[in-house]
Amino acid sequence: MSASIYLVPFLSAFILTTIFALAFLGLGKKIHWSKRKSNRHIDRGKVLRIGGIAMILAFNLTLLGDRNLVIEKPLGALMLVTLMILIFGLWDDLREISWQKQLFFQIIFSLAVFLFGVRIFYFSNPFGPGLINLGFVFSLLVSVFWIVLVMNALNWLDGLDGLSGGVTLIGALTIFFLSLKPEVYQPPMAIISLVLAGVVLGFLVFNFYPAKIIAGTTGAFFMGFLLATLAIFAGTKIATAILILVLPLIDFIWVIGERIKNKKSIFKADQNHLHHKLLEIGWSQKKITFLYYSITVLISLVALNTRTIGKLTTLLFFALIAIGFFLWLKQKTKRKI
Repeated sequence: MSASIYLVPFLSAFILTTIFALAFLGLGKKIHWSKRKSNRHIDRGKVLRIGGIAMILAFNLTLLGDRNLVIEKPLGALMLVTLMILIFGLWDDLREISWQKQLFFQIIFSLAVFLFGVRIFYFSNPFGPGLINLGFVFSLLVSVFWIVLVMNALNWLDGLDGLSGGVTLIGALTIFFLSLKPEVYQPPMAIISLVLAGVVLGFLVFNFYPAKIIAGTTGAFFMGFLLATLAIFAGTKIATAILILVLPLIDFIWVIGERIKNKKSIFKADQNHLHHKLLEIGWSQKKITFLYYSITVLISLVALNTRTIGKLTTLLFFALIAIGFFLWLKQKTKRKI
């Protein structure tokens, strides 16, 4: 199979995203786009929240123009939900909405693709051959929980230039290589993954420190939604996706735990995430993003070359290291995360 079926959509997605980003960047400055402040972001008062718009438009146009893809119900539903995310995300990026509404719409997005077949039917048995099948109810609960979890983890990660985009890019490339493995071999999934990689790379051109644009709610939800659903499409490779996102997910769980412990709302945005704490002890933004990228690449390589039990062992190993690092960092900053 010719490499052009992968290279062309990747380049198309990249070029379209850069064009849209430049267009919206110019338009935003011309009309003096209102910038919404956020407690989660680092000094971004002059940076436009337009990255998500460019990515979603480029993603859908690239898929529509690719002759090697047949847009059936699951893929059509996925594309439709990204447009729903665009509408909802713009609402939040222009005027911050409550966490209750955010959670409600996240569940709606998850239910929409579930009803069209994007669902977790089974898990690989980590302790032996065969699969662990889920009934309809458990499939519904697990699928919705998984998509909502990843969307929020990526949204919370979008607090530093280049961070959420870089992790998403590595995740998309990992799913691409996974889709080409003989035991999976899903060329359409490989194309979609590379389209995601292309749009994210185009976004990162403007998002690396110092950023000219950021993903905003639109972009963060889009990246989280795509990573979560593509993991389901790619033969239900949830363990692989969890490994790729191990740092954002552990940070997500840790911060929620600390907020509960300190009797604070778990939905109130703050600057108590891992990347914020590393800034507090003097790390530069470039050094922090390099740490995230390095760990994500390393874990992705492990995920591509191990089976389920190996993935679980790796996950436990890195989780213990991460928890130890969080405890050390908490001690060093002498403040509660």
